[in-house]
Amino acid sequence: MMRDLRLTAGRARLPALLLCAGLVLAGPVAGQDEARLVVSNETGEPLVTLPMAEGEGWCLEWNHSVEGFAVLDCYRHSDGRMVLERSHLPDFAAGLDHVPGRGRQVSDGEGGYWIEDLDEPVPGNAYRLRVGGPAVDHRLVVDDERISLSRLAADQPVTVRLVSPE
Repeated sequence: MMRDLRLTAGRARLPALLLCAGLVLAGPVAGQDEARLVVSNETGEPLVTLPMAEGEGWCLEWNHSVEGFAVLDCYRHSDGRMVLERSHLPDFAAGLDHVPGRGRQVSDGEGGYWIEDLDEPVPGNAYRLRVGGPAVDHRLVVDDERISLSRLAADQPVTVRLVSPE
């Protein structure tokens, strides 16, 4: 398990998370005194906002466009920075391979592999993503909860940003 998913108290279930996070948040956000992961659209409007305390992590998961299996890039909030920690690649399909000298390839025991120890800070604590359509289904994964970015912004650019408290 990556971390406890909390809004203001207790563990949130996906429906409660979507309701409380509001999917499209406007105005003050509960917990603005802590870091948060924000996915915003091209105009800067937040689509998803999640608390992301120091040491907590999340993954971006999507379906490979040719093979259809899930691929993961996993990040952590480390010393105020967004850091790419590891990636899961279930196969050596098109575009999926390990670059020697970049992390350490480890079998997942099911025919795929993890690239561990990437530890790459993301410049500016943010990256742009063109969200795929329903077949690709880009989604945020926090613990066992999944939030589909494709349902919110299919075929549109978004920015995924770790925001530190003011």
